[in-house]
Amino acid sequence: MTLAEQIDAYHASRPNRPRPHLGASLLGHHCDRWLWLSFRWAIQEQFEGRILRLFRRGHHEENWVVSDLREIGMVVTETQRRVIFGCHVSGSLDGVVKIEKRSGVLEIKTHSKKSFDDLVAKGVKESKWQHYVQMACYAKGTNSQFSLYFAVCKDDDRIHTEIVPRDDEVADKYIERGKKIALSERMPPPVSVDPTWYLCKRCPAYGIICHRDQGVKHDSAKSNSGC
Repeated sequence: MTLAEQIDAYHASRPNRPRPHLGASLLGHHCDRWLWLSFRWAIQEQFEGRILRLFRRGHHEENWVVSDLREIGMVVTETQRRVIFGCHVSGSLDGVVKIEKRSGVLEIKTHSKKSFDDLVAKGVKESKWQHYVQMACYAKGTNSQFSLYFAVCKDDDRIHTEIVPRDDEVADKYIERGKKIALSERMPPPVSVDPTWYLCKRCPAYGIICHRDQGVKHDSAKSNSGC
């Protein structure tokens, strides 16, 4: 086994501790069923060591970005602050920034070249809907006026930033979605009944839970459970 293979094997062998909450970063996901299953730890994505090292790089990037912003005189506070929305829905901020006496949520993401180029061409709302939803929820949860989206291209270290206005309509819709999914006693229907749809085929629930006759009852009604 090569040195690289040993390192990747080490990362792949480390225990994967699932979140005890439904994270704000997931609320914009396209499938209610996937959110319901992942929140209950019924499905867990397994990643090879190389991908886990990429995730680690993304985590380190957050510290580097905060350091760079402070070096140019920007005030960054409340890194890793927990934002709790209730009913098992919460998340952690990358930080809060001050721009001209206004407070905003800082959201830091790394991208491949293809993803980064699409982001630059279309903007975060059209290109990265989950990121947009995450920022909307954090801005609402912290009563911030805006979000600063800070993207870094992993291929060439290009930087793309956007000031994203607060969007309470999106925040309210997706926070409520998360609460409903977290409290629902029955598994929701899948986003698609087409087993050839590319997003379904990429899902870890494909062929195990979805697109097989499991005799599952679908419940599209709103849960009566309280928060």
